[in-house]
Amino acid sequence: MDWVESAGGPLLAAPVSRLARWEGVTDDDGPVETWGDYGRACAVDGHIGLVNIDAGQALVLGGEPATTTYLPGERLFLRWVATNSEDELVAAAKRALPSITWDEELVWDVDGPIVLFDSAWPGATPEPGNHLAIDLAPGRYRVRASSRQDDRNWMILVQLTPAP
Repeated sequence: MDWVESAGGPLLAAPVSRLARWEGVTDDDGPVETWGDYGRACAVDGHIGLVNIDAGQALVLGGEPATTTYLPGERLFLRWVATNSEDELVAAAKRALPSITWDEELVWDVDGPIVLFDSAWPGATPEPGNHLAIDLAPGRYRVRASSRQDDRNWMILVQLTPAP
């Protein structure tokens, strides 16, 4: 299973069609809000949010700078906050899904496949070995997020479901 790590800020799930327009950190002088596209991603409050990239939108995975993977069968971004093992975390996430109470929700329009990467990097050249291509069908998605903790696993779940 492939995981994407953050250098400390939010991760970004951007449509492939808009990747070249994401500039990442363009100026790291002054407050983070002035650091270009990365500053816009950092301004998202909560586990999820949207930022514009030209005429489209990218999904920001904020809150914790958690290592993240995507489970295609569940359409789920699984964010690793604390656990003993990858297998244990994945199993706990799948067990939690049927009964979870979602804390945040938004609607995201996507025109096709996306790439998950550290928002500090430019989309045209995401960090080698630290990004994930996701074959997402074009459409409108309801994006829901929740933080979940059991006795040995702490995770953030972000699920995509087709929206009417």
